[in-house]
Parts: sequence; structure tokens; C-alpha cells
Amino acid sequence: MLGGGNMGNGIAQACAQAGFRVRVRDVDARSIDRGRGLLEKTLAGAVQRQKMTPARREEILGRITFGTDLAEAVRDAALVVEAVFEDAEAKRTLFSEVAPLVAPDALVVTNTSSLSVTELARGFPAPGRFAGLHFFFPAAINRLVEIVGGAETDQTTLDELERFCYLLRKIPIETADRAGFCVNRFFVPYLNESARLAEEGVASLATIEEVGRELFGATLGPFELMNVTGIPIAFHAQSSLHRAFGPAYAPSKRLESQFARGAPWPWKESAVEPEKKEAVRRRLLGLTIGIATRLVEEGVASAEATDRGAVVGLRRSVGPFAQLSELGLAKGLELVTEYAGRWPGQFPVARELGERAGRGEARWPLSYVRVERDGPVAWVLLDRPEVLNALNAALLDQLDATFRALEGEAELRAVVLAGSSPVFAAGADIAEMERKTLAEGVAFGFQGQRVAERIERFPTPVIALVEGFALGGGLELALAADFIVAADDARLGLPEVTVGIHPGMGGATRLTRLIGRARTKLLVYTGGPVSAEEAHRMGFVVRVVPAATARDEVRALAATIASRAPLGVRWVKQVIDRGLDASLASALHLEAESAGHTFGTEDRGEGMRAFLERRPPKFAGK
Repeated sequence: MLGGGNMGNGIAQACAQAGFRVRVRDVDARSIDRGRGLLEKTLAGAVQRQKMTPARREEILGRITFGTDLAEAVRDAALVVEAVFEDAEAKRTLFSEVAPLVAPDALVVTNTSSLSVTELARGFPAPGRFAGLHFFFPAAINRLVEIVGGAETDQTTLDELERFCYLLRKIPIETADRAGFCVNRFFVPYLNESARLAEEGVASLATIEEVGRELFGATLGPFELMNVTGIPIAFHAQSSLHRAFGPAYAPSKRLESQFARGAPWPWKESAVEPEKKEAVRRRLLGLTIGIATRLVEEGVASAEATDRGAVVGLRRSVGPFAQLSELGLAKGLELVTEYAGRWPGQFPVARELGERAGRGEARWPLSYVRVERDGPVAWVLLDRPEVLNALNAALLDQLDATFRALEGEAELRAVVLAGSSPVFAAGADIAEMERKTLAEGVAFGFQGQRVAERIERFPTPVIALVEGFALGGGLELALAADFIVAADDARLGLPEVTVGIHPGMGGATRLTRLIGRARTKLLVYTGGPVSAEEAHRMGFVVRVVPAATARDEVRALAATIASRAPLGVRWVKQVIDRGLDASLASALHLEAESAGHTFGTEDRGEGMRAFLERRPPKFAGK
């Protein structure tokens, strides 16, 4: 870690908490003492607030060393993170000093919020291993990280950095190397526009502050947020965007004067003017949606990443695209066009927004499920990490469509159902569920049952990998898989009775068949989650694996299953599942008949020849 200031210390703490050994390097003994003191104070505060035990604090501190020797700091490091102040020349000078000292296969990253990764990589001898990692403040707590590839960054580097973020239990979003990257591209102009509104006399500071909180569900409005994080940061970031994107991004004169005075925004000294709030809302929404939709059109980031950045990084209750869908695309286009009219030719309206609104679409499509391929294995990933993969109707629809599409793939040998982050699913989306009527609640239960049944009846084996939490509907989906493998720090349960309902997607029924009535009733009646080890003892988790290697172990398990005779595996899955509901005699007959039919397959001949010839078989699924 090159730089032991606020960001460097926060990143170092996050790495140490994840089990990495960290060397922090700063320029002199005074800086080192300050950095070590800052870290110790932060951890002491966590202990005092009972967020951390004294033993855990000592464990984290034991993984971090401090020093001034650059060569010693980067020696044999797998990853070098630069976290000095935002000055391009200072960073480039540091990278030129680092280049001859790092290991040939080390990854080198800059923690920058505004500087071009491509430009910083110029002159670096291995630009393919150079990238950007933009941690959000406070880095030890905030889960968002922007992964930024420069023009010459290798894809393998980006993949490794995504894996690194996973190990840190962070939520990464990939963004192109454009000014502001993803989040600051729409967030910093929001701060600047708030100052413009005050400058133009549209509303008082207190009015704008309150609208900002209400509009985005944020704890702090724009002015208090700048007071906390620093007005200079907002001014310099907006100036950078101005240089990149032109007059529409020019810093407000009011922001510039506040920066020059070095004084906080005095928003508490004014009164809220309710009659002026709508004008503020229209401006802030038009700006935010306008920039967000342009980000997607320019290929800077996906709509999902943009919303994730807002919810996780900025701690808003809603992202720009979810907000656009709540408004309706026609209304959103109206607001963006209205805002763009203030800057003729300088604030382009996204073509896709106009086209979708023109076709009468009401919502911007967002993907909550994604598929990753690992040879003959498909990883189906629940992808709403910003809300712990909470299940809403859209996610269930997409999950159903995903498994339906995979059913027709002849080469598929196994499926792993997991979360895109180290969380399976924390249950149903309570914000959506709270609005449902009686009829809609019944329909949601049946929708969940249809999806669970599709997973249960999927022709090839489905492994549920549970990390973090599998609660409520999340556990109900996992129970529909052939079996559950859980990370050793996972928590599983059916807590529906704690919010006034009970399991409805088949969880109580499936769990009863696995562990019996009494144990199921204990879990459901109390609503409390159990540990992975307890779930294993009770019988509904088949294997518990270390959290740090959970994906690797499940990947190896899925590969083993995929290497077996595919018809034999598919057919015996049907034998087991159908035999469960049949009489013993019928089940035995089905098993014998099915096993007999495997003798008519090409795979049977190949498997037995390979056994006699002492070589691995090459099954064709025929």
C-alpha cells in the first residue's frame, strides 16, 4: 500500500480484515506514525462501539506493517496499490520508481477518483498489468469499488481484480476509463447543480438540502455531504469534469466562492420553502437521469452498475435507472429534455432513452441474473448485491427464464446456483412485499414455487452454493437444488414469521422432507437462522467449506460431476426424485429399469473400455 493517509489506511484495513498481509509505505517517519496512529484509532473506535473484539483488532494490526523503504514494501507483492494524493505527476513519478522493483507478475493499481488510468499507465513497462481500483470512502466500510481498465489493461488483470474484490467482500463495478468513471460522473454534477440552484435563487440552501435527501433517500443532502467530505474535493472533481465534457459541467460560481472562502455551507441558517421543492426536484432528476443514460450509451458502465454505484457507493435508497422506471420513461425523457434545454448542444440526450420512450416502454430493463460459463458448467448468479440479492418479482422472472433457456443446452453437465457476491439471498424484497395486496401476495408465492420447481426438475444437477445468507425465499430456492454446499460463515433460515408471514415458495415442505417435521417446525416457528455447521448437522446442507475457498471447492465439485457419464447422472437424478414419492417396490423397479437402459448407451461402452484401458473416459452424452 503506497500511501498511509485516510484512503490508504482504509484500504489496508479492508485487506487485512480479509486475511491479506499488508505492507504500508509512506515517505517519512512522521507520515508513518500518523498513518499507524490513524489506523489504531479507527480500530479502537470499532472495539469501543462493539463492532469488533479486542482480539480481532490485534489480529488485523498483526497483518499490517509500516515502513519508508519502497523496495522492501513492494518486494514479492502480488498487488501494489497506490493511494497518494490526486496529482497526476506525483503518481507517475511514483510508478516510475515502482516499475523496476515489483515482481514480474505483480498487478499495479491506482486508487484514483478522477485521473485517467490510461495516462497514468504511460511509460509503465507492463501496462497490461496496470489498472484502476477506485475505493469509496470510508474504504474499510464502503463496499463499492470501481474497477477501471486503461487502454492497454489485460482482461486477465481485470478478472483478477474482480476476484480480489470478492475476497475483500466488496461489490465491484467495471467502468471505462472516462472522466469521473461511473459514479462521480453523475454524483459530482449533482453537488454542483445544487450550488447552481442556490446561485440562481431557485430555492434556499435548506430547501435544496431537504430535496436532495428526499429525492435519493440519502442520509445527507448535498450541502451537508460537502461539509463532511470536503468542498475542495467537490470543486476539483467538477473542474475535472468541466475540462472533459465542456460548459454544461462548469463549476458553479457559488461552489467556487464557497471553496475559496474555505467555509462550510450554512444551509441550516435558511428555511425550507415547500412551494419551491418541485422546481428543485425537476432540475436534479433531469440532470441525474440525463447523465446516467448517457453513461450507458457511451459504454462507460451498464445500467445495473450505475444503480449499484448509487446504492452501494453513495448509500442512496434508489439508483438512477430504478428511479427512472418509477417515474416512467416518458416522464424521464421530459425532465432530461427540459434540463438539456438549458445547455443547447452541450448536454446531449441519450438516443436510447428517446427510442424507448417513443415505443411506449414504461421501465428501463435491468438484469438481476447473469450466467458465467466454466466449460460444461454454468454458474447462474443472483445479481442484486446492493440489496443482498433480495428476491423481487423481476428477479424471479429472470431466474425462471434463465433455467428455461439452459434446459435446451445439450453440452451442459451441471449448474451452480449462487450469488454474484459472497451472499446467496437475504430473502424476499421487503420493500416490494410491503406494497402487495392479499391477491398479489398469493401470486408471488406461486411465482416463487414455479421457479423453485423449474430448478428442482432441471435435467442436470444443480448445486446451490450458499455464502453469507440464505434466508426466507433465498433458502427456499436453495432447497430446490439437488443439494446445498455452504461456506462456513453462512447463515441459513426461514424467518418469515418475524415479519408477519410464513414460507410460501415451498421451503417448509421441502425442508420437512429433508429433516423431518419437528426440526422444520423449530426453524420455522422461531424464525432464527442457524449456522452452516448446524444446518449440516440437521441434514439440509451436505457440505461445509471454508469461506475463502468456497467457490474454488464448488467449482472443483461441479467439474467432477461434469466429468461423469452425463446420461447416467441425468437418469439417476430422475430415479432419486421420482422414487421419493413412489412406493418402495415402484422405486426399485424404476431404478433397475433405468440402470438397464444405460447399457444401451455409447457412454457405457466408452466408460467400461476406459476403465479396462486405465485411461480417463471421454463421454459424449449418447
